[in-house]
Amino acid sequence: MIELRTRAEIDEMRAAGSFVASVLEATSEAAAVGVNLLTLDKLAHGMIRSSGAESCYIDYHPSFGASPFGKVICTSVNDAALHGLPHDYRLRDGDMISLDFAASVNGWVCDSALTMIVGTPREEDLRLIEVTDFALEAGIAAAIAGGKMGDVSAAIGSVARSAGLGVNTDFGGHGVGRTMHGDPHVPNDGRAKRGVPLREGLVFAIEPWFMHTTDKIYTDRDGWTLRSADGSRAAHAEHTVAITADGPLVLTARSS
Repeated sequence: MIELRTRAEIDEMRAAGSFVASVLEATSEAAAVGVNLLTLDKLAHGMIRSSGAESCYIDYHPSFGASPFGKVICTSVNDAALHGLPHDYRLRDGDMISLDFAASVNGWVCDSALTMIVGTPREEDLRLIEVTDFALEAGIAAAIAGGKMGDVSAAIGSVARSAGLGVNTDFGGHGVGRTMHGDPHVPNDGRAKRGVPLREGLVFAIEPWFMHTTDKIYTDRDGWTLRSADGSRAAHAEHTVAITADGPLVLTARSS
């Protein structure tokens, strides 16, 4: 069921958005050559405890997960596209890592993700991140009251295709509010002027993710991490956005 939020409720969600942004800033700053993925999860977990927030991930067990997630942040490295389960791995020079984090603050949830390079970057990886971020910006710009969800999806897909990338629509954005995943679904490709009407008060996460040379994925043996079918690297970007009379409001905007 799609729920619309009042302006007062959207204002209440700002605290969750700011907290999610602060955790992504802290974990991305901590991610460096030699740092263990479990250390990043521990950092995020400590911030949750000290702030009184609640994790959306640790007990999360949807149908596509083999078991409850058990960690508080997704750390997807190199060919891991989504849902990377933190494990005993030390980041290496040139690794590409996406950090995906959601939390509940005072009963409201926000969700966001970013991708970065640890150490020495490769040009093709920087380009993939740039295209993914641009697709997110295009999707946000299309989130205007009076439009349709297809406008958002088409904007994202157009950026990907212009860059020669394929688009996987198995996983995409989603409604956000009292829970992390709700209606409506936000595909990363679609047809403009089709789909769910975009109305003031609609709050959802927009999250493009692309892989260098494929649009196919498979599930790792850990039961969670989704990897590119051909081993190519992946990038992921996400913000929680509210549709308002003044245009799209990014609740998870970071300071940098």
